[in-house]
Amino acid sequence: MENRKGGNGNHAESELDDEKMGLEEKKREKEDEGGEVSVERIFENKEVPSWRKQLTVRAFVVSFGLSVMFSFIVMKLNLTTGIIPSLNVSAGLLGFFFVKTWTKMLHKSGLLKQPFTRQENTVIQTCVVASSGISFSGGFGSYLFAMSERVAKQSEQGNERLEFKNPALGWMIGFLFTVSFLGLFSVVPLRKIMIIDFKLTYPSGTATSHLINSFHTPEGAKLAKKQVRELGKFFSFSFLWGFFQWFFAAGDDCGFATFPTFGLKAYKYRFFFDFSATYVGVGMICPHIINVSLLIGGILSWGIMWPLIETRKGDWYSDSSPTSLHGLEGYKVFIAIAMILGDGLYNFSKVLTRTLMALFYQLRHRDSNNGPSLPRSDADHLSYDNQRRTQLFLKDQIPTWFAIGGYLTIAVISIATLPHIFHCLKWYYILVLYIFAPTLAFCNAYGCGLTDWSLASTYGKLAIFTIGAWAGAGGGGVLAGLAACGVMLNIVSTASDLMQDFKTGYLTMASPRSMFVSQVIGTAMGCVISPCVFWLFYKAFPDLGLSWKRISCTLCCFIS
Repeated sequence: MENRKGGNGNHAESELDDEKMGLEEKKREKEDEGGEVSVERIFENKEVPSWRKQLTVRAFVVSFGLSVMFSFIVMKLNLTTGIIPSLNVSAGLLGFFFVKTWTKMLHKSGLLKQPFTRQENTVIQTCVVASSGISFSGGFGSYLFAMSERVAKQSEQGNERLEFKNPALGWMIGFLFTVSFLGLFSVVPLRKIMIIDFKLTYPSGTATSHLINSFHTPEGAKLAKKQVRELGKFFSFSFLWGFFQWFFAAGDDCGFATFPTFGLKAYKYRFFFDFSATYVGVGMICPHIINVSLLIGGILSWGIMWPLIETRKGDWYSDSSPTSLHGLEGYKVFIAIAMILGDGLYNFSKVLTRTLMALFYQLRHRDSNNGPSLPRSDADHLSYDNQRRTQLFLKDQIPTWFAIGGYLTIAVISIATLPHIFHCLKWYYILVLYIFAPTLAFCNAYGCGLTDWSLASTYGKLAIFTIGAWAGAGGGGVLAGLAACGVMLNIVSTASDLMQDFKTGYLTMASPRSMFVSQVIGTAMGCVISPCVFWLFYKAFPDLGLSWKRISCTLCCFIS
């Protein structure tokens, strides 16, 4: 009897202990993320593949297809609205959908050898964003197109000698391969400082990582399927609507693209309704302040300023052709450029000041271990998630000598190659750019981590005026300035993109090495895909660049 009672007592105590341990485990999970369930505990029973296994053939096949599709989207936006929304989340979503469908079919047929992981999903997202990003940083809607003869002729004055370089697939691909990889090597040694020490947010990268992590949970597949269904629904609607409008577009300024909603008098001053789904989509993504600002700017300029200036014809300006910069068009172009440059300089100064102040604060509050001091709650209890992520992030190191050696090697090749593509761009111009580029790349990557806002185009404008003024009008300052803009813009843009992807990889426990390799492969894809996509647009639309709707068409004139 006594033994039986003792056995029952031990069993009851064992159940009580198990229940207590379960409660403690749940409590610990809650504490790990400050009241939220630990993400990495959901995946702790799943083995993290090595960095080589994260780089699969199927990942890059899917990445190539998505890169082509995204490049068309970015190019269309670049040549029309000039506003490029973040595509990280879309790339992660579609990458998950296609590979998950692929692996499901192989699993049913018994041919699946390697399961689909969130690390592989991150590799796809990184590759696609790196490739489609070249459509922006390649300058097809800005500096590169501003070099063309189409734009140069619009700023022709008298018998002055025109400086231009028409687009051609050969030199565009060569130029992009020469300048697009430097930014990757410039910030690689700083990834620990940015991600772990300074704990920069990188909002787009963080949002993408949360999405990828949620997809690979048991309920994630259902969520992804629902999101892709909605994406396909509105994609089909947009495509069919564009196809319907095509039947009514007999020529320029015809059809639903320029519908005179407000009457013919208002239509004369460019007040009409554009039924393009592109503008609706971009307007839905952009903050309200952007949409309101565009509306107010359109009313002030086309509704008030230009009609008033038009009444001064013959007094303020001669009665010249509508596209001449000596007439009303000159007021439109240079007032717009002055506002863009003024606003850009203000925001550049503001972000740079905030960046330097935040950096100074971080460095000032370093602890005795040469690391930034953590808040008391973080210092007392480093979460389970951060422990696992930090351990893996520091495991697959990219040697500093590799990053520095890669930067110097590509810089030497670039200094030797670029003067043959642009004869007015001297080797010492490029050398000076590459000396200052890592510092500017760091500033841009740091500022992007704080605000999710890349100021790559602003750094490019600085290169335009610096190198353009150095070369002078007689030394090919127009082409030299625009080419220098391309060099600088590519470096600082790819640097911030890489650090954004490192943040995503950190939160999904993807290896930094696989991230870097994926970024390199994606950049190489973009150096070929983006010029080919631009070439299709360039050949399909003979009037591309013959209007002053895009800032790309004004850069050349401003420097002249």
